[in-house]
Amino acid sequence: MIRAMSSADRPGGWLLSRLSWPAAWTAAGAVAAALLAANIAAPPVLATSVTTAYAASASAGEPSPQPTGTGSAGTPTTPGEVRACPPPLPTGGTPQGVVGLCWTASTDDVGVTGYDVYRLTPDGFVKATSTTSTITVITGLTIGRTYTFSIVAKDADGNTSPPTAPFSTTAVTGMSVSPSPGTGDTTPPTKPAGMQANCLPDFRGTSFCWTPSTDDVGVTGYDVYRRTDTGWTRAGTASGTARYFTEGNLVTGQSYVYFVVAKDAAGNLSLPSDLVTTVASGGFPPYTPPPVSCRIKYDWWPWGGGFTATVTITNLGQTAMNGWTLRFVLPDAGQKITSGWSATWSQSGKDVTAANTPWNAVIQPGASLQIGFTGTSTGANPEPTGFTLNGGACIRG
Repeated sequence: MIRAMSSADRPGGWLLSRLSWPAAWTAAGAVAAALLAANIAAPPVLATSVTTAYAASASAGEPSPQPTGTGSAGTPTTPGEVRACPPPLPTGGTPQGVVGLCWTASTDDVGVTGYDVYRLTPDGFVKATSTTSTITVITGLTIGRTYTFSIVAKDADGNTSPPTAPFSTTAVTGMSVSPSPGTGDTTPPTKPAGMQANCLPDFRGTSFCWTPSTDDVGVTGYDVYRRTDTGWTRAGTASGTARYFTEGNLVTGQSYVYFVVAKDAAGNLSLPSDLVTTVASGGFPPYTPPPVSCRIKYDWWPWGGGFTATVTITNLGQTAMNGWTLRFVLPDAGQKITSGWSATWSQSGKDVTAANTPWNAVIQPGASLQIGFTGTSTGANPEPTGFTLNGGACIRG
């Protein structure tokens, strides 16, 4: 018979006010009752060894697992339906946070030999435990804090399955205890939201954007994880003000799956974002300038304390130019155009523009026309450079 414990029953000086399970676990009542009875009769040690006893206690109330997920030929399938399961009750000593996890079994052509359970930390995913069961308990956590896990199956040949999607749950004790006051910042940032794939289409690789997280102290950055065939790898980081992430050196046209977690200065991690699937883009094609379509002949001579210059433009294209704009650069800052003819002339710094007039707007294929200007210079008078006509490069000749 299970009953609430009085002060006379206090083990190790704990103040036990009542036995309680999180409401989300009421559907596992048969499992919880079996665990409670077993733990009161013979309290377990909260360590990796709990996994075997816990699995045996729960298996009677669990349906036969059905294989889910996919893997490559010769590799286990991905474990499926990860969920929180009620952990066994702690006994003696200082209360500690505990997480119970259950999942659907993987399948394999050789045979699944076990599972590795990874916990997300500020340094990435680290192995929390290994088990041969589909139920495990993670101990030594902070009561009330939310943790994120991912599970990988393995077989006798050393092959591993693709990882499960990140699963988050809160560490509990399984009973109410007199809480000890927390210290420092323990509030995590909010979950990154609004995941948008391929939001930067001109980037060569993958890109996605999100709505920034918030935090009571301040978000210091984001960690970005990409799914691989054997786990979640940290693909990169972003600043606390970032709204997007890009990754290059990927296979164009291939899909990649990511999630993002926000972090603060105290090392608190947010819940992982929803998964986002992106397709690596080849980016916009590089700019290709128009083909050479003109030839320029430049002549100049001193005149009246300055100089006079003529520019002969020849259309090398196969079609008539109906309207044209010539641009070039005067290399010396002291070179200034004072007047010109057969074009509308303008100068901004070293950049010069000459546009057609109404009577010479058309240049037929192979035809030439001549324009000119007068100018002044202070010292050297080098020839212009960078001639372009309607945006296309011109050759000199």
